[in-house]
Amino acid sequence: MSNVEDLVTIANTLVAKEKGILAADESSPTMKRRFEAVNVEPTEENRRDYREMLFRTDGISKFISGIILFDETLRQNGKDGKPLVNVLQETGIVPGIKVDKGTKPLAGSNAELVTEGLDGLRERLEEYRDLGARFTKWRAVFSISEKTPSSYAIDVNAHTLALYAMLSQEAELVPIVEPEVLMDGEHSIEDCFSVTEHVLREVFSYLGRYGVVLEGCLLKPNMVLSGKSATSRANPEGVGQQTLTCLKRAVPAAIPGIVFLSGGQTDDESVANLNAINQLASDEGAPWQLSFSYGRGLQSLPLSVWANEPTNIQEAQKALYTRGHLTSQARSGQHTPS
Repeated sequence: MSNVEDLVTIANTLVAKEKGILAADESSPTMKRRFEAVNVEPTEENRRDYREMLFRTDGISKFISGIILFDETLRQNGKDGKPLVNVLQETGIVPGIKVDKGTKPLAGSNAELVTEGLDGLRERLEEYRDLGARFTKWRAVFSISEKTPSSYAIDVNAHTLALYAMLSQEAELVPIVEPEVLMDGEHSIEDCFSVTEHVLREVFSYLGRYGVVLEGCLLKPNMVLSGKSATSRANPEGVGQQTLTCLKRAVPAAIPGIVFLSGGQTDDESVANLNAINQLASDEGAPWQLSFSYGRGLQSLPLSVWANEPTNIQEAQKALYTRGHLTSQARSGQHTPS
């Protein structure tokens, strides 16, 4: 099988029908905040135990095709000494890895951000593949305000996303390109539509210039949403219509799948909006699989139930299974609130 065929196969596996991706790639500082919220000490061992609990949930591969890992997790063994990567592989779940180094202030901009991590990336990608990863993820962020995002910030981040994607495919890893327009703010859903369309057009322009094979690549965008602090927020039907229209304008049909992030939405919102998008796509047609790559949308309930109590493991796994099942239904447009 050629490199390109392999990339295409993995990309399509990640967006298999009724399945999506669990994002468990939170950095150590982010995990510290999450753990402290449930009174758990943020040690490496506790992070390992928590993620191992998620990965060993019986039947979760019915709903989860791949899991994005943090660098630390890719190198860890479970309590029984088995590498956590092997735990996933044995259940048919594809291991992935977050490869960016987070955001820093963008020089010469109005408090905007650029994602770092290109230095040494080629060597890290080779190591990650040797450790068992088969796909990667890189996130760029854009805020909506009167002055942002600037064309400059969009251009720099789109350029960086494309370089990352090109290097990932060179290393025989499927890139997940994540340009996130943040929910924070008072903006309307129409403003989000306009910014998201602009960002996506620039990202795909650069992907084309750098020869990224779209059939072996996935897109992880925000949904088109009203700002979190907006006086009036669009309902799921409005989100579905605006999101699908925006994607049809800006995303080539060659991409096999779009895996939405849950970014800032409540658990129920992330399910209801994904369901509305897929119901509309079922009626109108769409050239891509419309799936999910959720972090908090799948993990917030299991984490609060687990709370580092061994006696809570089964209940926490049951909570993850339930969230996975509900999100899988929404990914097929079959979710009902009951």
